[in-house]
Amino acid sequence: MKTFRLPPWATGLIGGTALIAFWWVSALTVFSNTGAGANRAIPTPPEVIMGFADSGFEFYWRNFSVTLVEAAQGYLWGNGLALLLAALVLVVPRLEGAVMQLAIITYCVPIVAIGPLALIIIGAPSPGEPSGTAVFLAALSVFFTTVVGSLLGLKAADPASLDVVTVYGGTRLTQLVKVRIIAALPHILTALQIAVPAAFLGAVLGEFLGKVELGVGPAMIAAQQGLDAPRVWGIALVCGAVALLGFALVGLVARAVAPWSRGRST
Repeated sequence: MKTFRLPPWATGLIGGTALIAFWWVSALTVFSNTGAGANRAIPTPPEVIMGFADSGFEFYWRNFSVTLVEAAQGYLWGNGLALLLAALVLVVPRLEGAVMQLAIITYCVPIVAIGPLALIIIGAPSPGEPSGTAVFLAALSVFFTTVVGSLLGLKAADPASLDVVTVYGGTRLTQLVKVRIIAALPHILTALQIAVPAAFLGAVLGEFLGKVELGVGPAMIAAQQGLDAPRVWGIALVCGAVALLGFALVGLVARAVAPWSRGRST
């Protein structure tokens, strides 16, 4: 007997509708005593939509464009350094311990603790310019995941293929270029995909600490201080949408670059 399955888009639509309905009912019942209108801690979906209309596209573009630049720069720096060190470990195996210790330290140190230090060292940005602190924290947020994912992939190469390279006089560098990178490509692309929302979150946290005038962080702070709950929720929802869109775009690139890796997890 053939079983009926909903297509992925239908499942997502049903899940999204149920989530919005739960949010709406909760705002009108459980959290109805937290205020009314813009002062309600949990606004209803129509109130958030009205907040979008009141703020306008220009408000969101002005702030999100700055944060996206910071997240993109941190994404490139953090992932680039992580990939370089992972490749270096395969060429010089003795460095693996030091690289892994560095990656673990960057993952374990609280961002709220290292953020103020980064601000003192890097300094506050000029008005309208990307925050160096936000770029640094975005890079820090992606470093650990990419290092670990890349090393796991690079070490997953077929031993027989590595032996063939060795027999023909190849070095560890030759193995890396000819065999390991190709074998690790699905793992690396998965790590880069996971790094997208991490970089965006790191940039937003950097703006909270980085004394910037424009960006998602200061916009969120201003909305919170003004008790504008619909705008706070609107900014949060756009942040989630941007992170999800970036995650999906890198996933599409991964499928195009390494189509054989579909369904494979790190």
